[in-house]
Amino acid sequence: MKSQLAIALALSAVTTAALAGPIEEQIRFRQSAYSFLGWNTAKIKAQAVDHPETFNKDQVIAAANAIAAAANSGILEQLYGPGTDQGTGWKPTRLKPEYFQKQAEVKELEATFIKEANELQKVADDGDVADIKAQFGKLGASCKSCHDLIRVRE
Repeated sequence: MKSQLAIALALSAVTTAALAGPIEEQIRFRQSAYSFLGWNTAKIKAQAVDHPETFNKDQVIAAANAIAAAANSGILEQLYGPGTDQGTGWKPTRLKPEYFQKQAEVKELEATFIKEANELQKVADDGDVADIKAQFGKLGASCKSCHDLIRVRE
């Protein structure tokens, strides 16, 4: 719980700085936040899906806690300021301009992501690899749904 608070506070500080800065900074912060999520999901995928023989419960719990903390922080949606569908952060943004017209759908997908992240956190704490793998698939599906709606494919 202490690590979740630290992650949420760090994300909050980053978001405050991002919203105050130029569009390019906002895009960089958003790209960094999703890289952080991707790094943690990759740890779970490697240990629960691809190579369960390497499963380390403590590492999977830490990754699931980080994902849930970011999901529940309320910060991610703040990284989509007006104009951030154009420009370059670390690389060109992949946010579709339609994002700003699809807020109801985005909110619904966000709620699903939060629900699945919280469930992954619970399942990871129990430590059953098969359950983690199944819940990880649900989390991944929630991510894909959002990508399909608002993210330009590379």
